[in-house]
Amino acid sequence: MNNRELKTLIEEGEGFGLEFKRKVSTPEKTARALIGFANTRGGTILFGVDDDKSIVGVESEKLEIEMIQSAGRLFCDPPIEPEIEIVGMREKDVIVVSVSESASKPHMLVNGSNGDSSKVFIRVNDKTVEASKEVVRVLRAESPDAPPMHFSIGEEERRLLDYLDSHEQITLQEFAKLVNISRRRASRALVQLVRAGVIRIHTHERQEYFTRA
Repeated sequence: MNNRELKTLIEEGEGFGLEFKRKVSTPEKTARALIGFANTRGGTILFGVDDDKSIVGVESEKLEIEMIQSAGRLFCDPPIEPEIEIVGMREKDVIVVSVSESASKPHMLVNGSNGDSSKVFIRVNDKTVEASKEVVRVLRAESPDAPPMHFSIGEEERRLLDYLDSHEQITLQEFAKLVNISRRRASRALVQLVRAGVIRIHTHERQEYFTRA
């Protein structure tokens, strides 16, 4: 990436595929950002750029690059190896981290204290948020190693599709109540329909819902 390309990227502002970070902070925070992009559609993280688009630069490129690499290798499961380059601008250095959409979803955050993997993150608008159980199941289904799907439309699925013919959207709780089944069973049915391309899952910061595909 050259100076002009970096300037254009910064002027676009943060969004679904772009995040600004003033500096490399904790490995967990860096890993969350890497995971969010890898689990979604990929993206770019600019270290040394503030939220207001001002270029503050990084203090020690070598040290901070090592911290980013460590976050991807030690705090992401499976590990994430982003492309990293340094671009000089206004006599300051910006670290450009490019994360590709992963073929090994879902990536999880490794807890630094005990080494456990649990939380999964995705990108929603311009933020990295924790994924719901339903989203995690969909991500697993996108893996090349996922088992083939066996799918059939039953009475519960028909009632859901009839509902969506007259309503714009439905939540997991609403679907479970509509057909009088448990949340777990409702979740399984919704994920199957998403995998089949019949409905689409929409994730927002505080609410998740489903619509016709």
